[in-house]
Amino acid sequence: MRSLAAAPAESTLSLYHLLDPEVLANPYPLFHRLRNEDPVHWDPFLHKWVVTRYADVVFVLQRFSAHCAPTPEQLTAIGIGGLSPVAQVMVRQMLFMDPPAHTRIRSLAAKAFTPRRVERLRAHIEEIVDAMLDEVERKGSMDVIADLAAPLPATVTGELLGVPRSDRDQLKDWSADFAEVLGNFQLNPDRVPRVVRSVEAMLSYFHDVLNKDRAEPRDGLIHALATAEIDGDRLTDEEVVANTIVTMVGGQETTTNLIGNGLLALFRHPDQLERLRTDLSLVPSAVEELLRYEAPSQQTTRIAPEDIELGGKLIRKGQSVIAVMGAANRDPQRFPDPDRLDITRADNRHVAFGWAGHFCFGAPLGRIEGQTAFRKLMQRFPDLRLAPGPITWRHNMGLRGLTALRVML
Repeated sequence: MRSLAAAPAESTLSLYHLLDPEVLANPYPLFHRLRNEDPVHWDPFLHKWVVTRYADVVFVLQRFSAHCAPTPEQLTAIGIGGLSPVAQVMVRQMLFMDPPAHTRIRSLAAKAFTPRRVERLRAHIEEIVDAMLDEVERKGSMDVIADLAAPLPATVTGELLGVPRSDRDQLKDWSADFAEVLGNFQLNPDRVPRVVRSVEAMLSYFHDVLNKDRAEPRDGLIHALATAEIDGDRLTDEEVVANTIVTMVGGQETTTNLIGNGLLALFRHPDQLERLRTDLSLVPSAVEELLRYEAPSQQTTRIAPEDIELGGKLIRKGQSVIAVMGAANRDPQRFPDPDRLDITRADNRHVAFGWAGHFCFGAPLGRIEGQTAFRKLMQRFPDLRLAPGPITWRHNMGLRGLTALRVML
């Protein structure tokens, strides 16, 4: 989200090339070059370090600071002060915090987002998927994104938060706008007013939900966040709302991308698709491999907490580092034959959900949704095939996903 230098030549190593739709459609050759030629790379066009080896990405995720959300003052300094309302939300989100602030908010959120609470949703998620696929059968056609991958997590996340199902489409639209800020290193200036309007609308909406919950408590994550307490410490209203927003966005965008990206990968590897169809016990293993192979979240930014040498390069305190999880997940030093999709792959410790203290606490829910979606699709539509036509990826450098995925039943 800055004014970037002139576009680099095609041969120049830079993540800037992700702005090219063809590179965005298949970024892995670029990641391969970075890993092989300059695994700890200073990108002069982004003014950030880019780290692509598995071991280095894990090191950055463990040791570097997540306190990288821009302040309103920083946004003004680079000419996009109009995004200040967004920054005021981001600085309150645990995604951009270090201990002890991160520990405090994550501990309180964890009390609201327990594995038991998530596991109780499994049967309900199956009901939601069945209902969506019933509608697909009635129509006789399917866009996997519009008919399942997008509405499923929007519905589940909305119910988990404790908001009406009728608000699902609105929540999804807001989520997509906020994801543009989270996932892009260049923001279209024409989109800034819309993104700001979405954030302001979200703030108003969730503050209103919070006030209604106080008057008439209802089960859901918002109520749980508002009432969670550890040693007398509770979240402020602003913290509840900010972390509700990041939970909503993360819960929707990554699961949508997992289902869409994963199904496309299976279509492109018919041997693996057939193997899954004939043995549904492989669904959990397949989901992990699809997360590795086409990570829904491809990169994240960290800040060097001190001068640190990595890969023979000196990273100065305060410099930004982009940890490319999509590249780490294809590192041959960690994953044998990494560009091969293998739904039975063992020792599959990918970094699609991050690592260490900032490991995605919504991962169990995303896994359940993904497993349910793939199992039900295989059961209900054993002859499911990719429809002819172009494949278009969303213009988001960090959150990798499709705009549509037409299939034949």
